[in-house]
Amino acid sequence: MASSTSTVLVIATIFLASLIAASTANFYQDFDITWGDGRAKILNNGDLLTLSLDKASGSGFQSKKEYLFGNLDMQLKLIPGNSAGTVTSYYLSSKGSAWDEIDFEFLGNLTGEPYILHTNVFSQGKGNREQQFYLWFDPTADFHTYSILWNPQRIVFSVDGTPIREFRNLESAGVPFPKSQAMRIYSSLWNADDWATQGGRVKTDWSRAPFTASYRNFEANACVWSSGSSSCGSNSPSSSASGGNAWLTEELDSKEQERMKWVQKNYMIYNYCTDTKRFPQGLPAECTISS
Repeated sequence: MASSTSTVLVIATIFLASLIAASTANFYQDFDITWGDGRAKILNNGDLLTLSLDKASGSGFQSKKEYLFGNLDMQLKLIPGNSAGTVTSYYLSSKGSAWDEIDFEFLGNLTGEPYILHTNVFSQGKGNREQQFYLWFDPTADFHTYSILWNPQRIVFSVDGTPIREFRNLESAGVPFPKSQAMRIYSSLWNADDWATQGGRVKTDWSRAPFTASYRNFEANACVWSSGSSSCGSNSPSSSASGGNAWLTEELDSKEQERMKWVQKNYMIYNYCTDTKRFPQGLPAECTISS
């Protein structure tokens, strides 16, 4: 009886220790504030980060770690009220002239008008792959989860677990895909009233400053890149996936595909793949390959 009691105590201690370890993963540990002269703040013992924008400056932060593939979640609560002219960006990016990048950008709007969620994918320094959406909720009223799944086969943008966009690896058709450059997470809040709201016609109302966006509950299931090697090892994605990183080979199932089609049918407001005026010489190759 005594031995079973001690076993229970050991298990309970291990369980509590794991909870403590999980709770200590926070913004102090995972991110560095990079600019803004005090306008970015880490609060609540590292559980909350806020970015602010006023007429003098915006603010921003970046991850301490670099990643080469990952399943990344962040909860954001956007600027309430009149956010016209402001852009809140949350993205992955590498460095250099032939950089890779995976973008969420939230374009502010007048009070009562919807935010625009702007997405883009850059590979080898080339972007021009914009898709834009309205959201099916008020992103300023509460926190919502914005996720990027990035594995060797695809990039999936999701909102509250609902996929809204998939960019597949079509290198076999000559379409570059981000797969060899490690990327950091970046986020910033900045003034872009020359283009962000209604094509720049609506300017930022500085009487409403400071504008503030909030972040919490960052979670990364990812391959950390450090000193030229990956935390997932040099094995193939399939073997790494079998070792506990199932997201490395994850793809959308039929239900998720249907959900994504629903979002794109009802909430997509711009798709570069249908913009024939922008591409008079023909749409990009990935737009013409059937899924």
